[in-house]
Amino acid sequence: MRADRLGVSRNSIVLCSQTSFEHISELISERHPGLCIIDSIQTLYSEEISSAPGSVSQTREVTAGLLRIAKSLNVPIVLVGHVTKDGAIAGPRIIEHMVDTVLYFEGDGSSSLRMLRATKNRFGSTGELAFFEMTQKGLVGVENASALLLSGRPHMAPGSVITSVVEGSRAVLLEIQALMSPSSYANPQRMTQGLDKGRVSMLLAVLESKCKVGISNMDAYINVVGGMRIDETACDLAVLCAVFSSVSSKALRENTMVIGEVGLTGELRPVSDLEKRLADASRLGFTSCVLPGASKSAASRLPVKMDFIYVDKLSEAIDVLFS
Repeated sequence: MRADRLGVSRNSIVLCSQTSFEHISELISERHPGLCIIDSIQTLYSEEISSAPGSVSQTREVTAGLLRIAKSLNVPIVLVGHVTKDGAIAGPRIIEHMVDTVLYFEGDGSSSLRMLRATKNRFGSTGELAFFEMTQKGLVGVENASALLLSGRPHMAPGSVITSVVEGSRAVLLEIQALMSPSSYANPQRMTQGLDKGRVSMLLAVLESKCKVGISNMDAYINVVGGMRIDETACDLAVLCAVFSSVSSKALRENTMVIGEVGLTGELRPVSDLEKRLADASRLGFTSCVLPGASKSAASRLPVKMDFIYVDKLSEAIDVLFS
């Protein structure tokens, strides 16, 4: 039924419902397919091992056997594996060291956007990120991921800030939303989605100390729209601007992007790959960008038609954007 819906010819596809490694290895040797997909590696078992399928010993030995088959017969094999709640591959981590490439399929269940991230690749670069949209005809590649991630965003809404992150060789524009509300608990909550909770707590302490913003008695809810996870520090200033915007109920000026790393003393540090970030923002119609003062020399040489606002401290950025 799925093949009919996707318009896939089933003449060249062979399905095997076996979970025995010995039967599967015989079938691969006999058919010598152009591509073999195992779904999932945790369900396979070897008759030579007495432990249950999915155990550490079974998963390790079956993976090693499939690796030998792939190398000896020159057959590409894709292993589908379950992941834990933390996002890591369930079972022994040695599987990641045995295979040639590790790809993570990510995405928010409520959104049609899906991401394929390469965390290990013996034959190419790592850190690359590909975007797909889940449609009735399967996964369709998305060329302009930034436009898709920013579609439907509220304009001139307090607590919403646009920033740019670099994933692999491409820059992606993201919306960071913050909601600050008076807390009814002795210890205010710090809830984050797509951001490191520890770093967000540190940034909130810097905002309260350097800008005299009273948020110690407020719950903080900060979200990266689209289901992406941000690991780099270039979005620090955008996070704090979203928090201040929510507290003051003031929106940022329209078509403005915020980039910058925030230090513990409130200073703003430069970020890398400015050309990629600014070129993508300019293409989407953003007319101004807030940058650290240390990035002035690098930004002035770029052929981008945007107004640059240079700030050296967090308090200066808050004054410029919300005064």
